[in-house]
Amino acid sequence: MHVQSEFRSRVENERAYLLRFASLHLRGADLVEDVVQDTLLAALAGEARFAGRSSLRTWLTGILKHKILDAIRRASRETTLDAEAEGEAADVEALFRQDGHWVEHPAAWETPDRSLSQKQFFAVLERCLARLPAKAARVFMLREHLGAETAEICNELGVTPTHCGVLLHRARMALQLCLDRNWFAR
Repeated sequence: MHVQSEFRSRVENERAYLLRFASLHLRGADLVEDVVQDTLLAALAGEARFAGRSSLRTWLTGILKHKILDAIRRASRETTLDAEAEGEAADVEALFRQDGHWVEHPAAWETPDRSLSQKQFFAVLERCLARLPAKAARVFMLREHLGAETAEICNELGVTPTHCGVLLHRARMALQLCLDRNWFAR
């Protein structure tokens, strides 16, 4: 019995990390909490499957990634794509002139590796991600953080590969501009 409570304690100690990870991928504190709770319950129920070949955090993150993808699938089935696309288009169009060029070109990044290692950078990145249109943020996080392939993203969100590419490009550019203004301009 002592071993089970030790495992449970170790799993619970990873809760804060899992909440931060999930909040990068999902919008809404309630959804983040639900996904992390599902992850913790699955881990406790599947304790026997944890063989120790990886760290506990890595194993839990793998479970969490699947729970996040499930939540995104559910949300994409529930979201009205036309209404979301209208708001998304207005937000992104404000970044570009009519000829397709930037209204304000993002500054070049000088030392992204050093910046990525700083906790303050991640706080700014989270705020920038929250400002992205929902679908663009989902495409970015699925591709760049979860490593999903274009076909999988298209299937999940019901978009064409071309639209997926446009959303990903615009998300990257909007994030770069936001980071330039809020992080690199310091």
